[in-house]
Amino acid sequence: MATKFAKKFQELLLAFSQAEDLDVRKRIETELWQEYGAERAVFVLDMSGFSMLTRKYGIVHYLSMVKRMQLTTAPIVKSYGGSMIKYEADNCFAIFPDALSAVNAALAMQHAFEASNLMTSDDLDIYISCGIDYGKILVIKGEDCFGDAVNRASKLGEDIAAAREVLITREAMDMIPLEANIKGKEMAISISGLSVAAYSIPVLQESK
Repeated sequence: MATKFAKKFQELLLAFSQAEDLDVRKRIETELWQEYGAERAVFVLDMSGFSMLTRKYGIVHYLSMVKRMQLTTAPIVKSYGGSMIKYEADNCFAIFPDALSAVNAALAMQHAFEASNLMTSDDLDIYISCGIDYGKILVIKGEDCFGDAVNRASKLGEDIAAAREVLITREAMDMIPLEANIKGKEMAISISGLSVAAYSIPVLQESK
């Protein structure tokens, strides 16, 4: 059931689509951004190997792994000041106040799964890919988020990043203080036909 917050969001979108007057549309758009707008780092996680594992071991086996992923990631998101948006299939969507917090959370998750994989059989090992961007987005707290930063983080985490990889856009990477000593390999990728500069951040960072 949609919350009152989400219901109003949908009502405003409907009113916008039905309004013919451009001034009315502008007013509705302004209201949406005032009430739901935020500048945040967007984090999207994807579990690797869904199709292969499901075919080999069955959906129940894989869903049990998804549950473990959720139980592992939720406290890490919180510990780095983030807010969980939603779990969708084998994906995790979260937002953070800044890019550094999102990167640190992503690295912590990678380390957590590397450690847990030492204690599980190969068929239960969990590997994740992560995508991070920063920008102005629309947020329905605890339910969903929308915007270019969401689209780009999703593309990075779900489609481009490999297992055990953290990808971040250059715009987000440039916001990370030098003293944080976060290193990354610059790369050029294509998102919806547009060239985007990004960085691949190694899970094992150099010592400070």
